[in-house]
Amino acid sequence: MTDGNAPTARELRPDTLRFCPLCGAAVERRVVAHDMREYPVCTGCGHVCYLHPKVVAVTLPVRAGRVLLTRRAIEPAHGLWTFPGGYVDWGESVAGAARREMREEVGLDLEPEGLVGIYSYEDAPVVIVAYHVTVPDGLEAKADAREVSEMGYFARDEIPWDALAFRSTREALEDWFRRAGV
Repeated sequence: MTDGNAPTARELRPDTLRFCPLCGAAVERRVVAHDMREYPVCTGCGHVCYLHPKVVAVTLPVRAGRVLLTRRAIEPAHGLWTFPGGYVDWGESVAGAARREMREEVGLDLEPEGLVGIYSYEDAPVVIVAYHVTVPDGLEAKADAREVSEMGYFARDEIPWDALAFRSTREALEDWFRRAGV
């Protein structure tokens, strides 16, 4: 935790939650009968405070066997390489969010074609859903400088493997290249 008192968003876990999001009373850890697991439970209203992972939708835009990667201009992982993507908003499908994020970050408005994979890890508060997208010849991407400092299409042997932003980035790339036979 940053100051010893309040967790940052990155550090928010069930064991760091201190107050009920409904009434503001203190929470305590209790075993909840329906599944016999421990959760934060409000001492005031009894609300069980489940913290669920966020869903992140990403695209692997591909042209001629080369994957479009973006260098992040924001945290987390500022300066490292990944795909266009971001959080799924309420009322939005996962594929719709992937398309929106790709349009916002690199100016490509293309329909996701197929699932590359779903990636989740016990130590991370997100589930990443990765889609493949074919970029037609002649359609050019343009980076949104607020989120992307640089971008480019990479063949497998050109990928900056040591400068990838997330474990899921590496795993999705490996999955896509393996399936593509590249």
